Amino acid sequence: MARPLDKLFYDTTQAARVSWFFGQKLLAARLTKPMEVPERLKGRAMPDRRRILGDLRKLLEQDWRNIAAGLYAAPEDWRSNPLEGLIRAVDFFADLGAVDARRHGARSERRLNAPEAERYPAYYRQNFHFQSDGYLSAASAERYDHQVEVLFGGGAAAMRRQALVPLREALLEHKGGVRSARVLDIACGTGLFLAEVKRNYPRLAVTGVDLSEPYLAVAKRRLAAWSRVTLIEANAETLPIADASVDIVTSIYLFHELPRRARQAVAAEIRRVLKPGGRFIYVDSLQTGDEPEYDAMLDWFPVAFHEPYYASYLREDLSRLFDTGFRQVARAPAYFSKVLSWQRNDS
Repeated sequence: MARPLDKLFYDTTQAARVSWFFGQKLLAARLTKPMEVPERLKGRAMPDRRRILGDLRKLLEQDWRNIAAGLYAAPEDWRSNPLEGLIRAVDFFADLGAVDARRHGARSERRLNAPEAERYPAYYRQNFHFQSDGYLSAASAERYDHQVEVLFGGGAAAMRRQALVPLREALLEHKGGVRSARVLDIACGTGLFLAEVKRNYPRLAVTGVDLSEPYLAVAKRRLAAWSRVTLIEANAETLPIADASVDIVTSIYLFHELPRRARQAVAAEIRRVLKPGGRFIYVDSLQTGDEPEYDAMLDWFPVAFHEPYYASYLREDLSRLFDTGFRQVARAPAYFSKVLSWQRNDS
């Protein structure tokens, strides 16, 4: 049972967190050159800062309600080393000039042309978000989580935590209990979501799959304190996982970074590896029409942050993508994201 002091502590730490990251977001906007708005977006209304902060506040209120109800543990943001946070911020702003130059540079600068990138799928060889080295360097892996929190004004961690709600429901329904369940997180990145999963369910067996060796190295370090963790460098289009061997599959912000063909391949792989009755939990960006007042901002996002497959993602019919072998069981908004849950059909 949460105590009044727990709520005060949560509110205080989250307010400080939002101030820290949203402040960096505003400063970064002042330090970089604005991009020219495409003709098709001119005159379209964007949500203002008041609306965005109001929706972020709603996310944090939901986050607290989940914590108070015992659905998952409170975050440990307060345990972060302030000096480490400052170092991350300095590194973020030190790299900002290169990011901005890439944003306004030639289109060829948005792709990775290094020889070591050739072994990856063509769609993966991108400087996503205009970030230096795409997903293929240790520096990028160390910088990425901070970049994402700045982008979402301190709301990224709370959005990810919303996936713990359907995860808990799936584990409660699992007949063998937590210890016998197997969770697969595809495109696990630096392991932030898996760390939250293990904090809440330390005996749960989890496997993380990602294409980036440097990002998996960060995940390995982050998850080193827990047992029953497996990390695999692999493409989600061809998962090295046996048929019908996984109880729960999670995907956190993967599908908007895939071209349509790859989305279809990954969806088929999820169907293949899930056991009958297993659960697929999905967190990703809002799509067109989910929150109409955000539609113009969603259309602007791939222009401002180099998300080459995002425009097609906005139009992707997820119900059709998962119409074979799945039944949708849950849906919830989460600030700029949404949380969906499907159950694998028994047949």
